[in-house]
Amino acid sequence: MTEPIFDHDRLDVYRLAVEYTAESFRVAKGLSGLHRHARDQWLRAAPSIPLNVAVGNGKRSPNDRARFLDIARGSALECAAIQDVLVASGGLDAESSRSLKRKLQRIVSMLTRMAMKGDGVGESQAEYRELVEHEHEHELEYRSGARIGRARAQPLAAVLVLSRLRRCSCS
Repeated sequence: MTEPIFDHDRLDVYRLAVEYTAESFRVAKGLSGLHRHARDQWLRAAPSIPLNVAVGNGKRSPNDRARFLDIARGSALECAAIQDVLVASGGLDAESSRSLKRKLQRIVSMLTRMAMKGDGVGESQAEYRELVEHEHEHELEYRSGARIGRARAQPLAAVLVLSRLRRCSCS
């Protein structure tokens, strides 16, 4: 591969996925006839792995990033299943499939770990409570048209929060 320019170029999983795609394309050149449908599906699924890794790595939201990495992971698993079909139907020899599947196994493992890292964005309850109170304080100030002291606004904000929670929990 060339010198890394983008962040995804530096990822081992991206480089390995590009290698896998190149190898699958080389093997797919020899597939025709009855195997053309599996070949066509393979030629779509294999490049989907590095493409989704690149897109996911560029996402700012951890949840968006994890979603694209999960899609890449799904494409890698699809490639493994396509290889199984090709081996069973005589289009691919078992040793070639095993070699390609070892790469897929590494790719799936890396993508699983990467997606799990970005699965959850957490904030402590104290931070959340403070944020909610602060937002409601400003909402009450805006509604009344006057500045409300912090001591008076917090109890009012709590009442407002509780009334909204009651409405939400009923549905």
